[in-house]
Amino acid sequence: MTDTKKLPLNKILKGDCIALMNALPEKSVDMIFADPPYNMQLSGELRRPDDSHVDAVTDHWDQFDDFKAYDDFTHDWLKAAKRVLKDSGTLWVIGSYHNIFRVGATLQDLGYWMLNDVIWRKTNPMPNFRGTRFTNAHETLIWCSKSQSARNLTFNYDALKVMNDDVQMRSDWHLPICSGGERLKVDGEKAHTTQKPEALLYRVLTAASNPGDVILDPFFGTGTTGAVAKKLGRHYIGLEREDKYIAVAKSRIKKAQALPPADLEATKGKRQEPRIPFGSVVERGLLSAGQVLFDSRKRYKAKVRPDGSLVASDVTGSIHKVGAQLQGASTCNGWTFWHFDAEGKSVSIDVLRQQVRAEMN
Repeated sequence: MTDTKKLPLNKILKGDCIALMNALPEKSVDMIFADPPYNMQLSGELRRPDDSHVDAVTDHWDQFDDFKAYDDFTHDWLKAAKRVLKDSGTLWVIGSYHNIFRVGATLQDLGYWMLNDVIWRKTNPMPNFRGTRFTNAHETLIWCSKSQSARNLTFNYDALKVMNDDVQMRSDWHLPICSGGERLKVDGEKAHTTQKPEALLYRVLTAASNPGDVILDPFFGTGTTGAVAKKLGRHYIGLEREDKYIAVAKSRIKKAQALPPADLEATKGKRQEPRIPFGSVVERGLLSAGQVLFDSRKRYKAKVRPDGSLVASDVTGSIHKVGAQLQGASTCNGWTFWHFDAEGKSVSIDVLRQQVRAEMN
């Protein structure tokens, strides 16, 4: 759980994202989701075949003098982001072909470590009205840690697998763009030209954060990250310089319904469960010193010693070491290898480990 005492939790801060990030405590946020300007370099108006106007990204915040200016901006905000991100935290950044390759190079220059690139394949992309190029049907997300040596990263593999009908989640995501009732409007016009769908943020937050975590969005816009964070029991910090977007985001997040804490529990894998040493089973009296353990086919036997080690002939050590040496193997999962007799039935000692875990929980 994040120490949140000095953080402006569940607030939108107005101003330059770089300055605002540099003012936050160092190593204080669990995850960053960034949807920076794409620097789309559009020239002239874009029109449909019927000559109607296409509401493309022509906002001033997406305009830079040249590639160097964009690269300098990217370097500065990513450097500030790295400072405020916990060592165990991860950063997600989304972009199009206009900018994502430049962003990726800067990430590597700053020492970030690439974990995945994820392709968001849009089910309903905007067509290419001029008919001069392929339809732009996807955007790319880069997921990275602060360094190659980063440890204890959050990745809720088992929850994503369950979400995907018990099939491992892939790095190509088939999701619709923001449209219909989800598309926010002001006076009949789009509130923001690049509003992201909540389904996209739902998957990102489910994948790489936990309830109670702090999610920073340095390009908050109309608050998709904040709305989804609130629903999933995460905290958010939004950074935004445009008053019109802040007003829309505040109204939107106020309407978002937070799930009760009891409903936030997600599927956890064995790696996320507390470690139970075999000695805990012995000291709780679930097995006793001198008791005989055996493998499922009763080829090997070993006795339990008071300290939780095993002895078999001239072999002594942990449940894993003894199991491996008796088989002549390099490794052995002693929890599944060894069994004990329970009223005439052979039972895996892993049952006892799960009993201790249940008591701890």
